[in-house]
Amino acid sequence: MAGTTVANVAMVEAVTMALAWEMANDDSVVVLGEDVGIYGGVFRATAGLAQRFGDDRVIDTPLAETMIAGLTIGMAAQGMKPVAEAQFMGFIYAMVDHMICHAARMRHRTRGRLSCPMVLRTPFGGGIHAPEHHSESTEAIFAHMPGLRVVIPSSPSRAYGLLLASIRDPDPVLFLEPKRIYRLNKEEVEDNGEDLPLDVCFVLRDGTDITLVTWGAMVKETLEAADKLAEQGVSAEVIDVATISPLDMDTIIESVAKTGRCVIVHEAARMCGVGAEIAAGLADAGLYHLHAPVKRVTGYDSVMPLYKMEMKYMPSVKRILNAVDEVLEVS
Repeated sequence: MAGTTVANVAMVEAVTMALAWEMANDDSVVVLGEDVGIYGGVFRATAGLAQRFGDDRVIDTPLAETMIAGLTIGMAAQGMKPVAEAQFMGFIYAMVDHMICHAARMRHRTRGRLSCPMVLRTPFGGGIHAPEHHSESTEAIFAHMPGLRVVIPSSPSRAYGLLLASIRDPDPVLFLEPKRIYRLNKEEVEDNGEDLPLDVCFVLRDGTDITLVTWGAMVKETLEAADKLAEQGVSAEVIDVATISPLDMDTIIESVAKTGRCVIVHEAARMCGVGAEIAAGLADAGLYHLHAPVKRVTGYDSVMPLYKMEMKYMPSVKRILNAVDEVLEVS
């Protein structure tokens, strides 16, 4: 095993650290995608890997997302652990047929004879002044697909631990990286190869008056809203969902049983978003804990606007606080 170090890194650097650790300790792990090798990826998430591990394990592919997905699934089915990259989530739709019809069904289709231990990484979400199809948050499409895990980190440490767990998982994982917070802040991450659990929420802040549920880049605004609520004497519990499929409703219900109120925050459009599934789960199994209706603070049911308007599309601290006020007004 490689020696451990502690580094003060941003999220994108934590992704690189996790890839490097697993490649150094498992020869079956390979990285592939457009410009991931010599260039180090469009966001530099694979910088230095080709020089360290060679072009037979860090593979620059043609600009052909359908081919990347098919190649990745074939490698996984034959015992390798490929980690593929789609440069933006807006390019992922050419991969959907392979992901849904093959990757997600491999274990079931072969009655357990084959599995598909692959990861598809892709940057997603708005906030960097990119065109609309580079900026959307369409995680709910994939959360609806049985057999496919959908994981979204919200900090450098969770990016490191959750990516390691995703690579080690015997089934396919879609690993969505919120690019707005790729370099937003740094934290100390120990490069020790320790993963974090999948399929569980993380309670980032304890509270007693209201539960704020979120994931990805929206963790930033949600924590800021919790700070402002604390100044007003309101104790908000903040939950980072992290794995949106399968969804850990137990942690959310346990929190709402304590607080009696819930606001869900996500960047994606409102209609059929993951927030709607969480609200339905609370109605199904947590209704008698609620003192007020569940509120959602989301993107709008429209195409992501261009950069002059994109921050107005995404939930703000003010919108979160307004939703909390509405919930707290219900006695």
